[in-house]
Amino acid sequence: MSSPGHGVRRRREYPYALFLIPGALAFLAVIVVPFLMNTGISLTHWQGVGGPEWAGLDNYRDLLDDSAFWESFRHSLAMVVAMAVIPTALGLVLAAALFDYIARHIGTRTASVLRACFYLPQVLPIAVAGIVWSWILAPENGALNEALDAVGLGSLRHDWLGDPDFALFSVMAVMVWVQLGFPLVVFMAGLQRVDPSLHEAAELDGASWWRRFWHVTLVQIRPEIFVVLLWCTIAALKVFGAVYVLTKGGPGGATNVPSYFSFQSFFEKTQVGYGSAVSTALTVIILALALVGLRLQTRAEDQDQ
Repeated sequence: MSSPGHGVRRRREYPYALFLIPGALAFLAVIVVPFLMNTGISLTHWQGVGGPEWAGLDNYRDLLDDSAFWESFRHSLAMVVAMAVIPTALGLVLAAALFDYIARHIGTRTASVLRACFYLPQVLPIAVAGIVWSWILAPENGALNEALDAVGLGSLRHDWLGDPDFALFSVMAVMVWVQLGFPLVVFMAGLQRVDPSLHEAAELDGASWWRRFWHVTLVQIRPEIFVVLLWCTIAALKVFGAVYVLTKGGPGGATNVPSYFSFQSFFEKTQVGYGSAVSTALTVIILALALVGLRLQTRAEDQDQ
């Protein structure tokens, strides 16, 4: 027979579980069911109308042999560099500069304004940002080419988004600008919990700013670095809006990524089953990456403790 205290405790815990039901139902309806339906469609040949024809794993076999898909996946790795690696590195340095120098020597208000300016691209809809950058990078009367003319560097004018050799790098540069604000804000929040006495002790020992940053700051904000790298890498793997607005995967597939490749299979080629296979494979890759990242973060935290 259970004790009265045990029954009271169960009655107290039960109402909290009710608050999880709406989120669980939304997750089931928005994530789980569509994913299972998409996976089912990926096992068929279907043009979006009529009845689907069972194909088994044929779409996945074709995917393994599709050079266009693997090329889009290599472009996606380039996006990881542009949206995760470079913004994380730049965000660390800029956050440290804003926190350690500008906030202390110029003022916290100035540091806050600069932080907001860096974060502004994150607030803008990606469609708006993409349209603005397409104007800037336009080959005729584009702001960048006009600026090069104005400073006597007209020989460097280029069709930045129309040349297969430059298009991917141009999109990468735009995504660095878009993504930089997120790691900057996260790292500035993380810097506020670093014990100032550690920096003071290192400074008394004669450590330079760079050595303090490398051996004290980076160690203390390692959890934030894990979070930023994981979050930005996932965002890079599923990037779609910027590619759609800026280049539509062109020229000649030079900027195509798996998410846009799936979109093309769905709506341009009406290969719904094949497009579903692409999106399913991409989802599995992202889930695996997230699990590995979380595992590595947990292991690092356990080692620190």
